[in-house]
Amino acid sequence: MNPTPLLETVGLTRTFPGVRALDGVDFRLFPGEIHTLMGQNGAGKSTLINVLTGVHEPEAGEIRLAGQPVRFATPQEAEAAGIQTLYQEVNLCPNLSVAENIFAGRQPRKRGLIDWKTIHRRAAEALAALNLSLDVTQSLDTYPIAMQQMVAIARAVSVDARILILDEPTSSLDEGEVARLFDVLRKLKASGIAILFVTHFLEQTYAISDRITVMRNGEREGEYPAAELPVQTLVAKMVGVNHADERLAHGSQQAPAPESDAQTDAPYLAAQGIARRGVLNALDLEVRPGQILGLAGLLGSGRTETARLLFGADRADAGAMRINGETVKLASPRDAVRHGMAYCPEDRKKEGIVAELSIRENIVLALQARRGWWRMISRARQRDLANAYIAQLGIKARDAEQPIGLLSGGNQQKVLLARWLATEPRLLILDEPTRGIDVAAKFEIMDRVRALCAKGLGILFISSEISEVVRVSDRIAVLRDRRKVAELEGAARSEHEVYGLIAGDRK
Repeated sequence: MNPTPLLETVGLTRTFPGVRALDGVDFRLFPGEIHTLMGQNGAGKSTLINVLTGVHEPEAGEIRLAGQPVRFATPQEAEAAGIQTLYQEVNLCPNLSVAENIFAGRQPRKRGLIDWKTIHRRAAEALAALNLSLDVTQSLDTYPIAMQQMVAIARAVSVDARILILDEPTSSLDEGEVARLFDVLRKLKASGIAILFVTHFLEQTYAISDRITVMRNGEREGEYPAAELPVQTLVAKMVGVNHADERLAHGSQQAPAPESDAQTDAPYLAAQGIARRGVLNALDLEVRPGQILGLAGLLGSGRTETARLLFGADRADAGAMRINGETVKLASPRDAVRHGMAYCPEDRKKEGIVAELSIRENIVLALQARRGWWRMISRARQRDLANAYIAQLGIKARDAEQPIGLLSGGNQQKVLLARWLATEPRLLILDEPTRGIDVAAKFEIMDRVRALCAKGLGILFISSEISEVVRVSDRIAVLRDRRKVAELEGAARSEHEVYGLIAGDRK
C-alpha cells in the first residue's frame, strides 16, 4: 500500500447548534483500497462526508489531498479535485437517457452542436470498462435502481475520479445486485481508485473492506484492518459497550423484565413471511397482548423497516398478517389504526410532532383522523383529553395550549405517546422512543410503557440501546442485515446473547 494517504484529515471539527458533529477526527484513505466507515446514527459519518466533499466547511482541522492541504467551498470544487460522491438515492436525471446522464454538463460538440454519436460511443465504452452492457439511448428510469447505481459510477469514473465515496449504496439492492456492485468496486480498486464505502450491513462490510474506521459520537473510535477486527468487537466499538470483552463474556447485569399477568398465548398480531424486496427479507413475528416484543439490531438491520411494514406505512410484497386471528391487508396507516394499531416513529421531529401546533392539537390528531374530519371533536373534549394525559404521563408544560415545539425531547415523546393512547390501541409500536432524551426521562417513559403493558396492551419496542431492549422486553427478536436471525425469551434474553447474534457468532 502506498505509505502516503490519497485523502487525509487531521483534527477535523464541525459543530451545529447544540451538537458537536465532528470532534477532532483523523481519517486516512489510500489509493487502491476499499475503506468502510462504520457507526451508529449520529456517529458523524454523514458530516465527515459532507465536509470532505465541500457541503460543509470545517471549523478546525485540515484536509489533505495527496499530501497537500485543501479546502473545498462547494461540492463542485471537490469534484474538480477528483472526489466523486454517490448517495443512497441516485442523484441523476431519470427522464434523460443513460448516455445523457453520463455526460451531463460536459457533452462533446461538433460544429457547435452536441455530438450524439460520440456521446453514445463513449458512454458505451464507460459502461464496458465496468463489464456492463446497456442500451445507452434508453431513458435511465427504464432500468432498475441497481443499474442506475452503475450508471452513476460510470459517470464518476469517466470524469477521472481518484476518490469514490459511496454513501449507503446498497440500501435498496437485493443480494444479487449487491454482488454485482461489489464486482465493479473491486475492479475500480484494482485500477488504483480509492473507495470510501459507508454502510450499516456487517456482512457487506467484511465482504468488501480492506480497512474499517469506526466512529462514535462525532469522534473516530479507531482504524483497523478488516481482517484483524472480529465482528463482535466491531459491534461493541460501534455501540460503545464499555469493557466489551468482560460484558460479552458474562452477559448483561440488567435484571430481566418481569412477566406480565395480562399476557396471553394468543397473539394479537401475527406476521408470517412478510418481506419487501431490497428492504427486508421474509420474517415471522408475533406480538401478544400484555407483552413487549423487543426488536434488537444495528441500524440498517431492518428494525424500522419491519415497523413500517407492520403499520402499513410501506407495502409488503410477500407474506401475510393476521390481527386477532383474522387475515388482513393494510393498505395504509389508516387501515392499521382502524385495526387498533398505533405507531410512534423513530424521527419524532420529522414524522411525529407538528411543532407549530399546541400540545392539545398534537394529542388529538390521530383520534380526530380516525373519527373523520366531518365529526369534529369539540374544543372542550380536546382540552379534557389533553389535560388528562398531561397529568397521567407527567408532561411538563405551561398548559395544553403551549406549542409542542417548545417542549424538551422527553416531553415531546410523551405527547406522541398520549396521541396514540387517546385512540385506545391494542398494539403500540415504539421506534426509538427514548432517543435524544435525558436518562431520567428515559426511565420514566419506560416505566409508563411497562404499566401500559400490564393492562393488556401489546407493544413492539425498538431501540438501538441493547441494554434497554433487554431490560423491558418479554421476548426479543434479533435482526441482522435485513433478516431475523433469532428470537430470545426467558434466561436467554441477555445482552451477551443479543450481541453474539448481532455479530453472527451464534445461531
